[in-house]
Amino acid sequence: MLSLLGQDWTREELLKHVGHMDQLAGIRLVEAADGLARGSRLFQVWTGSGLNFNVAADRALDISGYSYKGTALAWNSMVGDVHPTYYDPHGAGWLRSFPGGLLATCGLDQYGVPCTDEGEAFGVHGRVSNTPARYVSYRTYWDDNDYTLEISGEVRQTRVFGENLVLRRKITTNLGSKRISIRDCVTNEAFVAQPHMILYHFNLGFPLVSACTHIDFDTDLSEPRDAVAAPGIDHWREFQAPTPGYSEQVFHHVPSADDKGLARVEVKNPGLDLGVRFTFDARTLGHVFQWKMPGEGMYVLGIEPSNCNGVLGRAAARESGNLPFLAPGASASYAFDVEVIEYSA
Repeated sequence: MLSLLGQDWTREELLKHVGHMDQLAGIRLVEAADGLARGSRLFQVWTGSGLNFNVAADRALDISGYSYKGTALAWNSMVGDVHPTYYDPHGAGWLRSFPGGLLATCGLDQYGVPCTDEGEAFGVHGRVSNTPARYVSYRTYWDDNDYTLEISGEVRQTRVFGENLVLRRKITTNLGSKRISIRDCVTNEAFVAQPHMILYHFNLGFPLVSACTHIDFDTDLSEPRDAVAAPGIDHWREFQAPTPGYSEQVFHHVPSADDKGLARVEVKNPGLDLGVRFTFDARTLGHVFQWKMPGEGMYVLGIEPSNCNGVLGRAAARESGNLPFLAPGASASYAFDVEVIEYSA
């Protein structure tokens, strides 16, 4: 049985009420026609529960727009949607094509600040989020009494005489659901071991994020990234009103996990009776960075699970012994569920 509109339904009962399932839930492929986004392919997804989100086919199948019953949940940057043609890989150039959105994937061999590692220059947060997916497919289908919406594809980060890392991603949800499931597998298809750094840059914004927003997150360790963040370490669970001249604070957390290895981060807004819960496997994503940025016009909360403590960039990760490697032919898998929570429901 599936739950929709406060009622349980079988497939047969529901199909008697509609001419086409797109009336209730579906996926639509569109193409942007204006500005820096022109030519970008977007999948528009609606589940019938009030959950709507967009998947950017030309940006590693990242998730841009994200709302629930008309309420925006993700943060959108002033840059807006940008076609990867405009990506600047040098230094902080990544920020010129950073649209925000629910998810921007960082990696696959570097994230964090710009650096030079063993003679090679790396920009902010790596290349993968500005790489178009290929072999992209989408479908909707019945699985017994569940109606599933699915998008999948492959993103290859490679160059001649360099890395050959492949991200294979599948995003699924269901009719009546408030949950998005993300399943990733990164494979080293080169014949030598390759550094592999990945960070999931989830971005939440107003009105979910406001002065009454609170973070519910059990940690084994919480520490400031640097001296700028140090004064805020006792208040990392809290947010605040837009603040003039605010300098971003970043905190590093080691998540506590349950007996299945799962960790959870819940961002709650009691004023809206709404929240967003992130559930992930802490055995493969054992670090979470929190980006706290309540500035004027830059009002955003980032929740950023990662496979290593590498926010200072690849060179620093190597020097500290925290740089992960994938052996030739080896793979690493990552799993997320992102769910809207209604506290009054």
